[in-house]
Amino acid sequence: MSKGTICIVEDEEDIREILEIQLKREGYTTVSADSGEKGLRLIREHQPQLILLDVMLPGMDGFDVCRALRTEKSTREIPIVMVTARGEEADVVTGLEIGADDYITKPFSPRVVVSRIKSVLRRGARSNEDPNGILEYGTIVVDQPRHLVKVDGEPVDLTATEYKLLVFLAKRPGWVFTRQQIVDNVRGEDYAVTERSVDVQIVGLRKKLGDQAEWIETVRGVGYRAREIN
Repeated sequence: MSKGTICIVEDEEDIREILEIQLKREGYTTVSADSGEKGLRLIREHQPQLILLDVMLPGMDGFDVCRALRTEKSTREIPIVMVTARGEEADVVTGLEIGADDYITKPFSPRVVVSRIKSVLRRGARSNEDPNGILEYGTIVVDQPRHLVKVDGEPVDLTATEYKLLVFLAKRPGWVFTRQQIVDNVRGEDYAVTERSVDVQIVGLRKKLGDQAEWIETVRGVGYRAREIN
């Protein structure tokens, strides 16, 4: 049985064919398009489990496709992994801020792409929060109803902002967030803050987490993420 359908929107035929072969070997069904417009039609028709979306496409580019998908009720929840040229950090930031779930830089190994796809699909199927609002991430435990944080069994005193930042990242291990996304979700879109302010909050949180500080990873040129726990 198929593990699900992956839609590949990529205008380079060689890359598209390699990805199709690799994904089919892994048990996925694939549908593919060589332009943004064709990709949108395929996605609306097939409702795939995940979309692999190139940024640079003829006509409607990947950003426009992503924006369109995130505004439609039937497609807004489908995970999107964007593909961008190596070193184009601005593309990564833009993609994440308009709704992409992850990104891959070119050139890439097809096996790495499959691994990242599996990771994104796992995130959507798994929750580390129990029905009582207890959030567990490794040895970090957040009791949300009591607003209590413990690390290795010991209480940790966090500021309100540090607490919100911890909860935001720990609920989504493996997800990369830009500094602006962190600001919008932790303090509200109207809160005036610089990127440097986010960095300072991360430094303070890491210090208080002690031996568990390493679970907050810096993604150079983009932002931060909580390390994914397998």
